[in-house]
Amino acid sequence: MGLFRKITYSFLLFLLVSLFGLSPTFAVTGEHPVLIISSYNPDARQTSGNIYDFMEEFERLGGKAPIALENMNCKSFSESPLWKSKMKEILDKYQGKRAPVLLVLIGQEAWAAYLSQEDSVRGNIPVLTALASRNAIILPDDSVDLKTWMPDAVDFFDNYADSSIKAGFVYEYDVEANVNLIKKLYPDTRNVAFISDNSYGGVSLQAHVVAEMKKHPELNLILLDGRTNTIYTISDKLHELPPNTAVLLGTWRVDMYDGYFMRNATYTMMEAAGDIPTFSITSVGIGYWAVGGINPAYRPLGKDMARQAVRLLQGPDSDRVEVEVIPNKVMMDSKIVKEQKLDLSFIHQPIEMVNETPSFYEQYKYHIWTVGTILVVLLTGLFVSLYFYYHTKKLKDELEDSESALREAKDRAEESSRLKSAFLANMSHEIRTPLNAIVGFSDVLASGGSSEDEQQGYVDIIKTNSDLLLRLINDILDVSRLEADRVTFTFENCDVVPLCQRVLASVSQARKSENEFIFECDRESMDMRTDTQRLQQVIINLLSNADKFTRNGKITLKLEVDENKRVAIFSVSDTGTGIPLEKQKLVFERFEKLNEYVQGTGLGLSICKLTVEKWGGEIWVDPGYTDGARFMFTHPLDIEQPKK
Repeated sequence: MGLFRKITYSFLLFLLVSLFGLSPTFAVTGEHPVLIISSYNPDARQTSGNIYDFMEEFERLGGKAPIALENMNCKSFSESPLWKSKMKEILDKYQGKRAPVLLVLIGQEAWAAYLSQEDSVRGNIPVLTALASRNAIILPDDSVDLKTWMPDAVDFFDNYADSSIKAGFVYEYDVEANVNLIKKLYPDTRNVAFISDNSYGGVSLQAHVVAEMKKHPELNLILLDGRTNTIYTISDKLHELPPNTAVLLGTWRVDMYDGYFMRNATYTMMEAAGDIPTFSITSVGIGYWAVGGINPAYRPLGKDMARQAVRLLQGPDSDRVEVEVIPNKVMMDSKIVKEQKLDLSFIHQPIEMVNETPSFYEQYKYHIWTVGTILVVLLTGLFVSLYFYYHTKKLKDELEDSESALREAKDRAEESSRLKSAFLANMSHEIRTPLNAIVGFSDVLASGGSSEDEQQGYVDIIKTNSDLLLRLINDILDVSRLEADRVTFTFENCDVVPLCQRVLASVSQARKSENEFIFECDRESMDMRTDTQRLQQVIINLLSNADKFTRNGKITLKLEVDENKRVAIFSVSDTGTGIPLEKQKLVFERFEKLNEYVQGTGLGLSICKLTVEKWGGEIWVDPGYTDGARFMFTHPLDIEQPKK
């Protein structure tokens, strides 16, 4: 909304002044206003924009005084004798209750017209100025020939420091710095042609250049004055300039016939100047003609003026003079500098380069951003798609694994149910057989009538079947405790060679077997830490199992040591019926019996497997042995802590 108001106000101001030639007064009803006097620079947008910014910021900062606006409607320098009287007329309008509390001067002409007034006219009203140069000329009398008049330049800080001007912003056109720049870049220069137009700014700038060039007597100053020339005559003179001449641009808007020319005039001069090195003291021509120049750093001043105005009206330091000189900057045409290979290393301040070829990124940054954004979106979409694809695939794999696990669990459950049924059937048979013998022969003993030898035979039968029943129950309890991890091993140092020999002898005697029991070991003794009872149990189970399936054969217990793996290797080999290759892994399962007609529960090998794994070993059937069956298991040599 603020931008719309600004554009609207500037447009109306421009229309009132340029179309109707009015000198309007925009004033808020009230006494003692802030009086703005504008000399009307032809660049109306700059003037009106600064005025609007001033009014908006002044109100925002709490300025209470009404604002009145007067326009002097200054044009060419030919009207300059009238400006002094115009200024006096405006000041006379604001007397008594209408006397302004602050006077704001905008533009070179208003500035000069005010400085040309008598002290009695200027009075003691505080003044704020802007869009003016510190170097000015005092307006001439009516009797002066304006076309040939060569005024002396005056400096505000040297000549008017004690005036009522308390604040503002002024430009400083640094002729000395620009001449030194010309001499550094073009040391053969002998002439400087200065171009200025038929405006107050052009004449005052020419007076300033004339004064400054006296510091360089080695250079000849050629004045191309718009008061006595048109664009065409100046173009002719540019053709006729002597060798080793450099052009210094001032301003060019108004010619000797008061005709207005904007940039098209400087283009015409540029065509006439040819290859003459051209510099600008005001930024005119930079970017399409001039090599460069040292110019004021022009900027909008309306808001800064408002802040100074509020300070002058309300601040405790309102009496302080604060006229700020706008700093200068170095501007150079990058294209010309590169074409002429000019060395700028002597310039020790920042340089603003115009016509600089932008980098590839600067030229196509919006295209790059667009393509980059599209790529980011596409890549993001790709990554999101891949994420969901792999996430979906992972879920699918997990579902398949779950389905496979469920099938496996179902199969295991069915197998477990089958084994349980088989186990119950087998147990009922295994338990019933010794129980029948115990009950039957107990009844026979109880009935009497038997001889002493017969009674002793019955007792032996009852004892044998009682031992069988007890062993059966112990096996079931061992499996349950091992699977529930409720068995604690007690490890101690033990010489396993004599232990194996004793176990072999006891099994041979207990089984009353017709098989030959053999022990093989290349050591006479071997100490290691083990649970003696559990180790004996495993060996006894394997030897008893081998004896059960062997008739009139050999059963060999062998002990070896693998120093690399640090394990003892036990093996029990027989010359019995053997085990089919496809069933060798099944023999360690619970309740598994390869021959249903052989006495036993099918728990012995399962107990062996659980026990061996408990102490950290492995047990397996040797698939390469074909003379019967060979069971092998390992026992670590280095057991520091017992496993629970």
